[in-house]
Amino acid sequence: MDIRTFPLGPLETNCHVAVVGTAAVAVDVGGDPAQVAQFLKEKGLALEAVLLTHLHCDHLYGVGTLAREFGAKAYGGAGDAFLLDTEVGAGGLMGLPLVPPFDWEPIAPGETTLLGQPCRVLATPGHSPGSLSYHFPEAGVVFVGDLLFYRSIGRTDFAGGDYDALIRSVATEIFALPPATLVYAGHGPATTVGDEKRHNPFFSEFAR
Repeated sequence: MDIRTFPLGPLETNCHVAVVGTAAVAVDVGGDPAQVAQFLKEKGLALEAVLLTHLHCDHLYGVGTLAREFGAKAYGGAGDAFLLDTEVGAGGLMGLPLVPPFDWEPIAPGETTLLGQPCRVLATPGHSPGSLSYHFPEAGVVFVGDLLFYRSIGRTDFAGGDYDALIRSVATEIFALPPATLVYAGHGPATTVGDEKRHNPFFSEFAR
């Protein structure tokens, strides 16, 4: 699996594009997706899906444009649907622009297949109630959105946020993955499960 990361939009949200063969998925599209579209076209890639880790506006600005251009569907957590009726999801929060309309469908936690590989959709609430993480076990990668960052965690003071739920999500879902699993977050650099277990100050009880 080849993974390219494009920081997009007003908060430089990471749009991760995962590629296997001639198929691709885009995880979160937080701004003008022109450079993502150019990459897909130059490589001759078919966009299978847009995967949404959560429905906060800074992860959504380019979803509709990219999905429509490539005829792909967008999928996210049903528990976040209400956010699209708030400034957190629809835009306007802290002066951020409004999100252009886009279509999406709920995806349930569990096993699915993407890019011809098994994909485990993990329920990882905390940053938002419907937050999802997408684990590709064969590739050894997980896309976590704003659940977990390099040496930090996502904020929990937006609508539906829950600090205790976030800590449980990381501990029970993400830290249960193999230590070498690459963790791709919504902002900042990639990290690994093992590195965060050892060094993330919010999870000092896991350090060895």
